[in-house]
Amino acid sequence: MNSPLREAMARANMTSPRLARLCGVDPKTVDRWLANPSREPHARHRAVASQALGEEETVLWPSVQQLVKSGPDRELVQMYPYRSAAPATLWRQLVSGAERELAFAGYTNYFLWLEHANFGALLRKKAAAGCRIRFVLGDPASPVTRQREMEEDVPLTLSTRIEVTLSELAKLRDTNIEARYETGHVSLSAFRFDNDMIVTPLLPGRIGHDAPMMHFRRAQDDGVFDRFAGHIEDLWAKGRDVWTIPEVQHAQA
Repeated sequence: MNSPLREAMARANMTSPRLARLCGVDPKTVDRWLANPSREPHARHRAVASQALGEEETVLWPSVQQLVKSGPDRELVQMYPYRSAAPATLWRQLVSGAERELAFAGYTNYFLWLEHANFGALLRKKAAAGCRIRFVLGDPASPVTRQREMEEDVPLTLSTRIEVTLSELAKLRDTNIEARYETGHVSLSAFRFDNDMIVTPLLPGRIGHDAPMMHFRRAQDDGVFDRFAGHIEDLWAKGRDVWTIPEVQHAQA
């Protein structure tokens, strides 16, 4: 029996007939997916089912990853055409599962607070358990930020989104959560969760949720994961501590 698929359907209150309709297949086909864990649906059906159930394909059908990941690309777990196309549960699962390190090198990180209920409480819990948590934010006063704002041309500006994150992080000042300003990631966001990594390269004139998204899992030395992990460390080394900047201290007083 495909237990991950059955459990995901139960969590989503999804029946076999309903999932079949969404995927455009016969209900008996879904029953066969449930009965045989090694029976993988066609790629287009897997994509629809994973989106409907809020889970990654490789969670619902673990053998899929084994079929397609045998070479240098084996660190790539999943790819999405848009960040918003990823299962809603993915970010929560990665944050909750991390034990050693969380690094959020998104230029604003605004969506984390917007899309995930009680995100601050979850971070507080992880920090108390000894997990190192770092944020690399764009500098709202930088010319780089202003240029990007002109390209995006949206009412909710980058600097406003950064201020929202700063406001939320200020509520966690009594924890060991760290935050620095940098601008070297204005077009490439990277998020680390122990040995998992999410990377979103931002396209010109587009905003974060419209960016392609890649999920990597470390499997080798000096692989793709390590390259992006090194990128985060470079940003951190160049960054300025948010809480030692006078204007931030004044704003949070």
